[in-house]
Order: sequence, then structure tokens, then C-alpha cells
Amino acid sequence: MAAERKPHVVVATRIYTPEAAAAAFRERALVDALGAAGARVTVLTTKVPGHSAMVGDDGGASVSRWPVKRDNLGQVRGYFSYLSFDIPLALRLLFTRRVAAVVVEPPPTTGAVSAVVCALKRVPYVFYAADVWSDASESVGGVPSFVVNTVRWLEVNVWRRAARVLAISPGVAARVRELSGGDANIALVGNGIDTDTFQPAAVAADPPTGPYFVYAGTVSEWQGADVFVDAFRQLQETHPEARLLFFSEGSGRRQLEDRVHREGIAGVEFRGKVSPAEVAGYLSGAVAGLSSIVPGQGYDFALPTKIYAALACDTPVIHYGTGAAQELIADNDLGWACGADVTAVAEAMWQAVSGQRKADAGRLREWTLAHASLAGCAAKAADAVLACLPGHK
Repeated sequence: MAAERKPHVVVATRIYTPEAAAAAFRERALVDALGAAGARVTVLTTKVPGHSAMVGDDGGASVSRWPVKRDNLGQVRGYFSYLSFDIPLALRLLFTRRVAAVVVEPPPTTGAVSAVVCALKRVPYVFYAADVWSDASESVGGVPSFVVNTVRWLEVNVWRRAARVLAISPGVAARVRELSGGDANIALVGNGIDTDTFQPAAVAADPPTGPYFVYAGTVSEWQGADVFVDAFRQLQETHPEARLLFFSEGSGRRQLEDRVHREGIAGVEFRGKVSPAEVAGYLSGAVAGLSSIVPGQGYDFALPTKIYAALACDTPVIHYGTGAAQELIADNDLGWACGADVTAVAEAMWQAVSGQRKADAGRLREWTLAHASLAGCAAKAADAVLACLPGHK
């Protein structure tokens, strides 16, 4: 296929590699898959702190970066941060030439801006539904109802007008279908992890000398990671040598860290921001990876990426919460599914420290390669995007 005849797909995302976040990995994998499928790809994203390049080539894709407002943790998060990306994005999309389709990463405001521009340019857009943002907003205490309702209205209308909605799990697909009244064109593409980066051979730079647990990912109200601090405090009574490591960002990290210091809970360490490869090293040496979702807040359908990250390193998972993640772990014997029971979490930690792994060496890695490879999910997503193009067979 001649270069000039390749379909031009634009990916609009507020976060992209080299930033260490699930959305960045997901979109990079999609870009690679689109390129492998014969598309020409342009990524419209944000400038990364510490990196001077504004325009460049990344794995064959053209990457255009724009400065945005970031919070005090360096994240593009919050209404003003989103607007600082969305408003320039409208002009960037308008002046990008010969676009065949646009892929949009949340938040819903980015979806709304992209939907308007795509309607003006008469090109289809595909929305990547990795989460249901209105449900997440509703689960956070103190968020006004009009904000939740506005986010939901934007989200639902973006889904309904999209040529395709890429859902990362059956739970997300079901929720999109429910909220949209069945008017969304959904493609279930799954979710996964970069199994080349996250693998058992990865080695930690500075691991603890004793057994340790790793919580790698966002700490926020709906995740409820403080349950692991409560359970770990019980574990410390019999295993004072154990350590609990947080490689985390998010709105709840500071509060959790302050609580640990205030209450003098020993053995809990909050590590700084590190690369995915470094996180993989710590996960591969951990007795268990940790995952949690506060039950009953309308987010029980979620499947946190941190589950797959641990499993790819052949490390079992301790999950607190009910719903899809609990069922996944229990049904496939991937670790400990503790429900909404803090005592069960403490017992699972004790079993992990005592060497009672629930799987033979290599089995968790094999399961991940078969069911949760990011490359495999990205290939499905790329097929779904290209299927939206005019004249595609």
C-alpha cells in the first residue's frame, strides 16, 4: 500500500508514553497496532514535563505535544487541566488534514470536543471507554449532583454519536449499553498489560530484605487502598519483617501517607514515581500484588490494570472488593479474592508471607499471556477502528 493511500487515523489523548499510566500504555499499543494494520497515525497529546520535544516520531507515528495545566503531582487531572487540553485540541483537530477517523481517550469533555469537530469535518470518531467517568464522579464524596449529571450527559451523548465505543471489559460494555439505552455501537476489545515490560525476569533496583507487598496504581476514594494499611497493621503483629510498598499517585495518596505517619504504622513505604520497568521489578519479587475497589459505589464492574501487571510478573493478587475483579481472581485461581472483608485481606497477606502461593510457578504468567496481553487487545481495538472507515471491508 502506497504511503499516500494509507488511512490517516488521529489519536487524541491527554496522556501518552513516556508517561507511566494505563491510558498511556493502552494508547501506545493501539498506535502500534494501527500502524501494523496499515494506517498512518498522528497522536495529538500533551507535553511531558522534562521532555522538550513538541513534535516527533514515535514508532512510526507522528506525535504532536501541547503544553497543558497539570496538578501538583504532575498529572493532567481536574476540570481546568482537561480544558487546557480540550480547547487547543479543537483547533489542532480542525487543522489536521486528510483525517479518516479519530480515536478519543477520555475524559468525556475531550470526547465532546472531538465529536463536534468530527461532525464539522464529517469523519467518524471512536471513543475508548476504559472507565465510566460519571459513575466514578458519583462515587466521590462531595461532588455536586449537577456535576455528575453534566458528566453523564456528555458521556452518554459522546457514546451515542461515536462510530464505535471500545469497551475494555464486559462490565464496562454492559454499563455503556445501559446508560446509552442501547444506542451505542460497542466493540468489546478487552484490557491487558505490556507483557514485555511486566515479566518475572524483571529485577527491582532497591527491594526490601524481607517479604513485601506492592500496590502499584492510583489511590483515590473509589479504590479504598487504605484497607491494605488496616490489614497490614494486623499482619505486623506476627510478621514485623514484612513491608507494604505503594507506587502510587492520585487524590488519596497524600491523605493515606499522612495517616500512616500520624498513626505510626511501621513497615509501610511510599516510593517515588518510577518507570513501568522498575515497577515490574518490584512486582516480580513481591509475595503479592494488591488491588481494591470500594464495594457498593457503582464501580464493581471495573477490572484494575494493576491486577494484570502483577499476574504478568507471575505474582498472585490480593483483591479487596466485590464484582468483576473478585470473580476474575476467584474463577481463575489468580490469588485471593477477599470480598469486602478486611480480616480476609489480613489472612491473605499472612498466607502470602508464609509462602502459600495459590499457583504453580509460571501459571499466572501463562494465563496473562493467553487472556490479558495488551498487544492482543490493541489488535482488536485497531480492527474495530479501521472497520469504521468508509469503504472498509
